[in-house]
Amino acid sequence: MSSKTISIGTLMMAMATTASAEWSFNSGPNPNAFIQTGNTTLELQCNRIRFAPAGYEDSQDIVQKQGLSIRFLKNGTTEVGAFQVGAENAAVQIVDNYPVEVSFNSQEDYGFVLDQLAANASVNLSMIDQDISYGIFYLKGSSAAIQSLRSACDSGARQGASYEAPEGIAYCGGGAVERVIEPVILDTPDGEWDARVSVNGELIRAMTAYSYFGNSKPPAGFVVALLGEDRSEFLIFNEGAENWLEYGDFRYDQCN
Repeated sequence: MSSKTISIGTLMMAMATTASAEWSFNSGPNPNAFIQTGNTTLELQCNRIRFAPAGYEDSQDIVQKQGLSIRFLKNGTTEVGAFQVGAENAAVQIVDNYPVEVSFNSQEDYGFVLDQLAANASVNLSMIDQDISYGIFYLKGSSAAIQSLRSACDSGARQGASYEAPEGIAYCGGGAVERVIEPVILDTPDGEWDARVSVNGELIRAMTAYSYFGNSKPPAGFVVALLGEDRSEFLIFNEGAENWLEYGDFRYDQCN
């Protein structure tokens, strides 16, 4: 459950890893603002956060709890706001074998998080049920980096709006978050991007990979992998009259 009421309090923090580097912005093809120091990283994308804590066991713990407390600090100790990530407002999963990815269901919620990251001095990513930190990041330079991120994301959204929504097979399914996924391979590629994928109406540019499994034998029915510009991966299958798609840990079956 999200908390958007700003309250003053003193946070007692234990087991925290503090990152002191300055924020940076990467313009693309997948825009992101990030900070990295030592073995901890926090990355902001257009509609999601990726957080690599100090240890893989912390990633596992966050996903097992399906929650993360994002606490905004105006200085080293005083908490001035918080957002509680949970299954009702975001999807939490491990990606690329290590980082935790938090995909927000509501752009309004994510906007609140970005506003607080831009306005405060530090952020504490902690356990959902107690005051134990997975990592603390200073926010020096975050305001400029987030402003650049928002500008790039707005530009990408306007460009995406110029494309018609994909038409073809639609796949439905998911876990706590139900999704309708509609992929299409373009007749005229846009550079390296030769496909589009609509996820609940949001368009993602993607590239096709027909030999995604390298030297390993692909699973039965494998047709093509679509690799999204946001690092998402969609595996499309067909076997007889059955069509399905795999995204994350879930299978999505044809629903049109």
